[in-house]
Amino acid sequence: MTKFNAVLMLCFLAFFNRGNSQEGEAPKVILITMDGFRWQELFTGADPALVANNAYVSDTAQLKSDFWRENPMAGREALMPFLWREAIKTGQFHGNRMLGSKVDLTNTLWFSYPGYNEILTGHADDRRITSNDKIQNPNVTLLEIANSTVKYQGKVAAFGSWDVFPFIINEERSWVPVNAGFEGAAGGSLTEREQFLNRLQAQVPSPWSSVRLDAFTHHYALEFMKKNHPDLLYIAYGETDDFAHDGDYGAYLKAAHNTDGLIRELWEFTQQDPYYRDNTIFVITTDHGRGTDPLDTWQHHGDEVTGAGQVWLISFGSTVAPLGEVDREEQLYSSQIAPTILFLLRLKARPGTMTGKPINLSKS
Repeated sequence: MTKFNAVLMLCFLAFFNRGNSQEGEAPKVILITMDGFRWQELFTGADPALVANNAYVSDTAQLKSDFWRENPMAGREALMPFLWREAIKTGQFHGNRMLGSKVDLTNTLWFSYPGYNEILTGHADDRRITSNDKIQNPNVTLLEIANSTVKYQGKVAAFGSWDVFPFIINEERSWVPVNAGFEGAAGGSLTEREQFLNRLQAQVPSPWSSVRLDAFTHHYALEFMKKNHPDLLYIAYGETDDFAHDGDYGAYLKAAHNTDGLIRELWEFTQQDPYYRDNTIFVITTDHGRGTDPLDTWQHHGDEVTGAGQVWLISFGSTVAPLGEVDREEQLYSSQIAPTILFLLRLKARPGTMTGKPINLSKS
């Protein structure tokens, strides 16, 4: 072999190996939760028993115009147009129980902290996680596992509307940066937009004492993505649950519709940013369900509310098999989400710490 041919061969091998490395790169993962959003609205749109009910809606004519459709498929598109018109093309939607697809909690308490613990740690802990109190989570989340590795250290972050998330993620022990509740962006190199968000958040009162409006959570997270490009990002939107507890069905639907638009904005950013484009997976779920019968239990959840342990799971993106709406008999659990994301990131939990098994989302 001549010197020229040897150099050419080395260049070819370098190019080939580089291409294989890129193709084999672990995807970036965006985990999103919509607090207490029912599978019923996700899969069938506005509830006919509630959308025109004066006990829960102040302007029934306007709400029906916005979201009510006789055909449930048209109704769900009106409510969440991005998910049902765009995301479904590259993803899979689990949890339509009318078609046999079931997703359930394994914790038996059916409210927020136990639900988020299960999603993030891969197992229920009904012995120690028994309230929504601000106690440091004794369990290790998938965020902490990733952040403890050389590959992902400093490439993990979380943003939440509820002020309990720093405790759920155990920010002190995990060193995962968590911006939640009414926290502003911190640090010495804030963008102009982050500075503006800090001023605006202080000037805009929230209806709730422990939950900020989701727009702040969203835009803080988006600015962080633009500036720091995390490989694993968790965003927890909260308005759907709080408006439901308030008994305001109109605001509950509008919050869900707004969240759909926020998810669209995140997706469109990842598809135009070179760091994320064509190698990002979104995983979206909820921490618990709500009741349906009696009618007023739509406001509530917990172990005494029938159906509050019924949830759902959506995933879409680069390597996700585009199954669309799953219409076969299946049983998935929220405890499978953490091991699934770790599998996508090519990480493993300590043996025996996660009861859930990874879900195969892949095209292959």
